[in-house]
Amino acid sequence: MATLEPGAQAPDFALPGIDGRDHSLADALKAGPTVLAFGKADCRTCVLAFPYLERLSQAYPGGRWTLLGILQDPAEDARAFAQAHGLTFPIATEVEPFPVSQAYDPEATPTIFYVEPDGRIARVSPAFRKSDLNELSADLARSLGVATVEVAPADDGKPAFRPG
Repeated sequence: MATLEPGAQAPDFALPGIDGRDHSLADALKAGPTVLAFGKADCRTCVLAFPYLERLSQAYPGGRWTLLGILQDPAEDARAFAQAHGLTFPIATEVEPFPVSQAYDPEATPTIFYVEPDGRIARVSPAFRKSDLNELSADLARSLGVATVEVAPADDGKPAFRPG
């Protein structure tokens, strides 16, 4: 199996969230484009990347799109990760045998999938790259018809790239 590529149909799923609600791709797509961010609580690259995703969620408020973190961890670990890093966007969890991760087969953690409202994957970004996060922000802004926000400034003291 290989990571899903742009153009592929994103597999639907439903996972429990740390907020006590179930989160499904079908429900998320009803609001508009959806960003899925796969990660793990003990992943050092995720610790770097997920706060930038929080910036993305704050940059485009309004309920016309969805950002969903999918952590390959038990709920208590995912909850602690979200609290430690100030994450306010929904976080879903999955544990062995990781059915959603197997369906998407991310090549690294983190891996971010940008899914168009029709369910087609438009962008796949493995590992951490500021340029990918800013391009994702631009894609989202275009889809929403708003100005692009730079969510990962080059001069913020963080590395431009870190492998997952």
